[in-house]
Amino acid sequence: MKKLQQLWRENCGIIVFLCCMFVFRSAVADWNDVPTGSMQPTIQIGDRLLVNKMAYDLRVPFTTKSLFKRADPMRGDIVIFMSEVAGDRLVKRVIGVPGDVVAMHNNVLSINGKRLDYAVQTAVADNAMVLTEQLDAITHQVKLAPFSTGRDSFNAVTVPDNSYLVLGDNRDNSADSRVIGFVPRNEIVGRASTVLFSLDYDNYFLPRSERFFAAL
Repeated sequence: MKKLQQLWRENCGIIVFLCCMFVFRSAVADWNDVPTGSMQPTIQIGDRLLVNKMAYDLRVPFTTKSLFKRADPMRGDIVIFMSEVAGDRLVKRVIGVPGDVVAMHNNVLSINGKRLDYAVQTAVADNAMVLTEQLDAITHQVKLAPFSTGRDSFNAVTVPDNSYLVLGDNRDNSADSRVIGFVPRNEIVGRASTVLFSLDYDNYFLPRSERFFAAL
């Protein structure tokens, strides 16, 4: 007991600091690394995202239990969620909210019977096509493969209560709701809107300074 008391006296400052930091990261804000290209071109492999964990809920630290619901995810939000089906932490864009009827034909989305607007922006190095997609008030980029992957179409589905339909912006290379199904509301842990910093995995992990604090 005396050793513990001495340890506390000598290190109480750093112990309190570490505890506060862990609580902050658990319930307020955290960062999330992106190891795959499923959200390209919006999010690049090697980006570290700032995650606002209070965007939707005030939660008990170190749990997924919500003490107070602040808001619900909206179409176009980039959300981080702990997928029980995938067994992993994923980053995707909300396309359909509860009650929406969503369909996709040849990578063209329709929500509640209204076709989204698209514009061809450019072709990229791997012969993929980059389009702009208008999702409510949010205009963002989507990437399409130069060949069919079998994920470019699905029949109309109705998003259930307390669930969300999410897709990756890299539409032909994303394990999203077309694979894991609808995302339950209680699995969503936060919203990402900023890149904190980015490392180029293909160039000796050098920093991409142009992506530091970039808005998504």
